[in-house]
Amino acid sequence: MAAAAQILAVDIGDKRSGVARASSVARLAEPLESVATDKLVDFLNQFSKDHQLEAIVIGLPRNLKGEETAQSQVVREWIAKNRDQISEPLFWQDETLSTLTANSQPPTAKADEHAGAAAVILQDFLDSPIEDRVGF
Repeated sequence: MAAAAQILAVDIGDKRSGVARASSVARLAEPLESVATDKLVDFLNQFSKDHQLEAIVIGLPRNLKGEETAQSQVVREWIAKNRDQISEPLFWQDETLSTLTANSQPPTAKADEHAGAAAVILQDFLDSPIEDRVGF
Protein backbone atom coordinates (compact mmCIF):
# COMPACT_ATOMS: atom_id res chain seq x y z
CA MET A 1 0.00 0.00 0.00
CA ALA A 2 1.37 3.41 -0.97
CA ALA A 3 2.06 5.98 1.71
CA ALA A 4 -0.48 8.77 2.08
CA ALA A 5 0.45 12.07 0.50
CA GLN A 6 1.75 14.77 2.81
CA ILE A 7 0.68 18.40 3.03
CA LEU A 8 3.15 20.92 4.42
CA ALA A 9 2.56 24.34 5.91
CA VAL A 10 5.18 27.03 6.26
CA ASP A 11 5.33 30.00 8.63
CA ILE A 12 7.87 32.19 6.81
CA GLY A 13 10.02 34.35 9.05
CA ASP A 14 12.86 36.77 8.43
CA LYS A 15 15.54 34.34 9.63
CA ARG A 16 13.77 31.07 10.47
CA SER A 17 10.65 29.46 9.07
CA GLY A 18 8.50 26.85 10.75
CA VAL A 19 7.34 23.77 8.89
CA ALA A 20 4.48 21.44 9.82
CA ARG A 21 3.05 18.42 8.07
CA ALA A 22 -0.10 16.37 7.90
CA SER A 23 -1.14 13.22 6.10
CA SER A 24 -3.77 13.85 3.46
CA VAL A 25 -5.65 10.93 5.03
CA ALA A 26 -5.36 11.61 8.79
CA ARG A 27 -5.58 15.41 8.33
CA LEU A 28 -3.99 16.20 11.69
CA ALA A 29 -1.22 18.81 11.61
CA GLU A 30 1.99 18.24 13.53
CA PRO A 31 5.00 20.53 13.92
CA LEU A 32 7.97 19.26 11.94
CA GLU A 33 10.91 21.64 12.41
CA SER A 34 12.28 25.12 11.88
CA VAL A 35 14.54 25.80 8.94
CA ALA A 36 16.73 28.79 8.11
CA THR A 37 14.60 30.84 5.71
CA ASP A 38 17.46 31.08 3.22
CA LYS A 39 17.51 27.23 3.10
CA LEU A 40 13.73 26.76 2.96
CA VAL A 41 13.44 26.08 -0.78
CA ASP A 42 16.13 23.38 -0.52
CA PHE A 43 14.30 21.84 2.45
CA LEU A 44 10.94 21.84 0.63
CA ASN A 45 12.43 20.31 -2.52
CA GLN A 46 14.24 17.60 -0.54
CA PHE A 47 11.07 16.82 1.41
CA SER A 48 9.22 16.52 -1.89
CA LYS A 49 11.83 14.06 -3.19
CA ASP A 50 11.63 11.95 -0.02
CA HIS A 51 7.84 12.00 0.42
CA GLN A 52 4.74 12.17 -1.71
CA LEU A 53 3.94 15.87 -1.32
CA GLU A 54 0.43 16.99 -2.29
CA ALA A 55 0.59 20.72 -1.54
CA ILE A 56 2.30 23.45 0.47
CA VAL A 57 0.33 25.94 2.53
CA ILE A 58 1.90 29.34 3.10
CA GLY A 59 0.87 31.38 6.14
CA LEU A 60 -0.09 34.94 5.22
CA PRO A 61 0.22 37.38 8.12
CA ARG A 62 -2.65 39.80 8.74
CA ASN A 63 -3.56 42.07 11.61
CA LEU A 64 -6.69 41.66 13.72
CA LYS A 65 -8.64 43.78 11.23
CA GLY A 66 -7.76 41.33 8.45
CA GLU A 67 -5.38 43.77 6.79
CA GLU A 68 -1.97 42.85 5.48
CA THR A 69 1.09 43.86 7.48
CA ALA A 70 4.75 44.59 6.79
CA GLN A 71 5.42 40.87 7.37
CA SER A 72 2.78 40.06 4.73
CA GLN A 73 4.95 41.90 2.22
CA VAL A 74 8.02 39.92 3.33
CA VAL A 75 6.12 36.67 2.73
CA ARG A 76 4.80 37.82 -0.66
CA GLU A 77 8.34 38.86 -1.71
CA TRP A 78 9.73 35.46 -0.64
CA ILE A 79 7.06 33.74 -2.75
CA ALA A 80 7.73 36.01 -5.76
CA LYS A 81 11.45 35.23 -5.53
CA ASN A 82 11.11 31.47 -5.01
CA ARG A 83 7.80 30.35 -6.61
CA ASP A 84 9.42 29.06 -9.80
CA GLN A 85 11.66 26.73 -7.75
CA ILE A 86 8.70 24.94 -6.12
CA SER A 87 6.68 22.54 -8.26
CA GLU A 88 3.89 21.67 -5.80
CA PRO A 89 0.59 23.55 -5.65
CA LEU A 90 0.71 26.43 -3.16
CA PHE A 91 -2.13 27.77 -1.05
CA TRP A 92 -2.46 30.87 1.14
CA GLN A 93 -3.78 30.55 4.68
CA ASP A 94 -4.47 33.45 7.02
CA GLU A 95 -2.07 33.08 9.93
CA THR A 96 -3.57 35.66 12.28
CA LEU A 97 -2.73 34.70 15.89
CA SER A 98 -1.02 31.44 14.86
CA THR A 99 2.10 32.08 16.96
CA LEU A 100 0.01 33.16 19.95
CA THR A 101 -2.10 30.01 19.62
CA ALA A 102 0.99 27.81 19.28
CA ASN A 103 2.57 29.41 22.36
CA SER A 104 -0.57 28.82 24.42
CA GLN A 105 -0.29 25.03 24.02
CA PRO A 106 0.73 23.04 27.10
CA PRO A 107 4.53 22.80 27.43
CA THR A 108 4.51 19.03 26.83
CA ALA A 109 2.77 19.53 23.47
CA LYS A 110 4.75 22.60 22.54
CA ALA A 111 7.24 22.40 19.72
CA ASP A 112 9.57 25.05 18.40
CA GLU A 113 7.55 28.30 18.18
CA HIS A 114 7.86 28.57 14.39
CA ALA A 115 6.98 24.92 13.69
CA GLY A 116 4.12 25.17 16.19
CA ALA A 117 2.75 28.21 14.37
CA ALA A 118 3.03 26.30 11.07
CA ALA A 119 1.00 23.46 12.62
CA VAL A 120 -1.74 25.92 13.61
CA ILE A 121 -1.74 27.35 10.07
CA LEU A 122 -1.95 23.86 8.58
CA GLN A 123 -4.75 22.70 10.87
CA ASP A 124 -6.75 25.85 10.02
CA PHE A 125 -6.25 25.05 6.33
CA LEU A 126 -7.27 21.40 6.76
CA ASP A 127 -10.38 22.42 8.70
CA SER A 128 -11.47 24.98 6.09
CA PRO A 129 -13.97 24.14 3.35
CA ILE A 130 -12.23 23.25 0.09
CA GLU A 131 -14.08 26.01 -1.77
CA ASP A 132 -12.59 28.61 0.62
CA ARG A 133 -8.97 27.63 -0.11
CA VAL A 134 -6.94 30.10 -2.14
CA GLY A 135 -4.35 28.54 -4.40
CA PHE A 136 -1.74 30.36 -6.44
